[in-house]
Amino acid sequence: MIYLGADHGGFQLKEKVKVWLKEWGMEFEDVGAKSLDPEDDYPEFAFRVAEKVGAQDDNVIPWKQAAKGILLCRSAAGMVIAANKARGVRAVSVFNAEMAKHSREHNDANIIGLSADFSTEIELKNILKVWLETPFSNEGRHKRRIEKINKLT
Repeated sequence: MIYLGADHGGFQLKEKVKVWLKEWGMEFEDVGAKSLDPEDDYPEFAFRVAEKVGAQDDNVIPWKQAAKGILLCRSAAGMVIAANKARGVRAVSVFNAEMAKHSREHNDANIIGLSADFSTEIELKNILKVWLETPFSNEGRHKRRIEKINKLT
């Protein structure tokens, strides 16, 4: 399951992401915002996604079936900061396909933050597709580093 969360700054982008996910045949759940509200606060939506993603033991489930999250706001920074407060979450903000691939292969990122302000729609669609399709490398050095991170939460 893919969980989507956006504040007012990412609301329109979230609606586009839903179309892309449908095109790609991917199951998702929109956890909010359900309407455009300029007064909403991003931590609320970041936490909703993070709690759902972090609740799953993704070490025993292949990436294609694992819970994952997509956070959308103006910069992606605040959403990622908030999401990383939840246990089991490895949220990243990326701005190109190479970063997306690296975040999956090396960091086993399970939540991606996308910026509505700093990338084009074409770039974002490519970034997201690469991120969703890239498995974790399972290399020993990367597994060791993630285990160290997990001990901190």
